[in-house]
Amino acid sequence: MARCTAPKEGHRSASAAAACPACRGSWGRRYGGYSSYSSRSYSSPSYYSSESSGGSRSSSGSGSRVRARWSRPGSTVMYTPTEVRELTPVREAVEKQATLDLRDVFLCHAWDDRQGAAKQLHDLLEARGVKVWFSEKDVGLGVPLLRAIDRGLANSRIGIVLVTPALLRRLPKEGIADKELSVLLAGARLVPVVHQTTYEALRDVSPMLASRTGLDTAEESMAEVAAKLAELVAL
Repeated sequence: MARCTAPKEGHRSASAAAACPACRGSWGRRYGGYSSYSSRSYSSPSYYSSESSGGSRSSSGSGSRVRARWSRPGSTVMYTPTEVRELTPVREAVEKQATLDLRDVFLCHAWDDRQGAAKQLHDLLEARGVKVWFSEKDVGLGVPLLRAIDRGLANSRIGIVLVTPALLRRLPKEGIADKELSVLLAGARLVPVVHQTTYEALRDVSPMLASRTGLDTAEESMAEVAAKLAELVAL
């Protein structure tokens, strides 16, 4: 009886299957377009590291977790594939600026959050050695939010927008239009952090900002968000 060669030689193409003495003639009828499917299934995205939680390398599903390319040896920080995909351009921007004397992070937030969620995130980041451009230290009273964003991003490697209910109320009053946000987002240096609200609510106020997937404290704690951001800017 003919024996299948798949365990040793694989059946990733129609020609390989046709050469198998056990499977020739039946492969195409059973699996049809498998060769085009297999090329997608076995390709490994360049932004993943070689390790993942539970051995999963799936690109979908909330339970999947992977390490990022920029993860340090021994790091326990795990990301969803979507987070890695969205944060990879930001990491590349950080690496390109490695020789420049800049703050690590510019933290954009609503004024009402300066002693609450923004302060919490600021403190968590600085505790991890991240240099943060923060309004309480670096922005004078009465400075428009857009101008603060421009100034902060010019002197920082990346920008973080802390999206809270207070920010959603403030954005329209500041006059930050989609066109202006598109300029900031084009540089791949802006990461939204959604806190106590949703991307759906953000989309109603700023579709351009909502189009950039970031981090969400509904999915993980503020401390875990800070750990990811600290790892993202570490050089």
